[in-house]
Amino acid sequence: MSFHWDDRKKELEFNYHLLKDRIAEAEEMAGRSRNSVRITAVSKNFPVRDIAILNALGHKTFGENRVQELVAKAEEIERQGLAIDWHMIGTLQTNKVKNVTGQVALIESVDRVRVLNAIERHAKALAVTQDVLIQVNISGEKTKSGFSPAEAEDIMYQADRWPHVRIRGLMTMAPYEQDPVKTRPVFAALRELLEMLRKKTGFEDLNELSMGMTNDYIEAIKEGSTIVRIGSALFGTRTHS
Repeated sequence: MSFHWDDRKKELEFNYHLLKDRIAEAEEMAGRSRNSVRITAVSKNFPVRDIAILNALGHKTFGENRVQELVAKAEEIERQGLAIDWHMIGTLQTNKVKNVTGQVALIESVDRVRVLNAIERHAKALAVTQDVLIQVNISGEKTKSGFSPAEAEDIMYQADRWPHVRIRGLMTMAPYEQDPVKTRPVFAALRELLEMLRKKTGFEDLNELSMGMTNDYIEAIKEGSTIVRIGSALFGTRTHS
């Protein structure tokens, strides 16, 4: 057992430092300052033990796709006394909103007005302000959820409808491409949308771009990503028990 544990610890440490180095190189290539990009470590299907290893290396931000898994892990993490900032990154059903509002640092995947309304309702009841990102379907793929760019613009003009929700920026998922360079137009379009919305609304807090995953995060950084969502480049491609 200890051999397996030591092996896994070394694997995660290697992956983490390699990822940090590659992000730093991408920041430099893009003419950006060091540490301008943050990592949401996508811990879906991986155990709390892995999260604890990365946390011991100084990493605090972890993302989960499913509310039930997030809540269970958060409870275990709290029992262990670890300091974790949780992000909700998966599609959020309105009946599950109450389980994450006020409990996560950021909801990255707000894709419907009904979800915004539910977050507002629960945040108001808790007397908190919940940070969120608006998910935008830049590519227009029918298999992906999210607002259209025009709908996202409408949301920003109506932001005072949700006084207990702080919209921090935008999130998108690019189509999978064998050549990640082909994702650049999608990322560029989201950056341009954010810049336009910030200029038109004057919202100073509107400064986050969550875009880029294991396959395409380098291209996303070149186009201004501030948050990359990384799963397999950190944890590997299989579940460790």
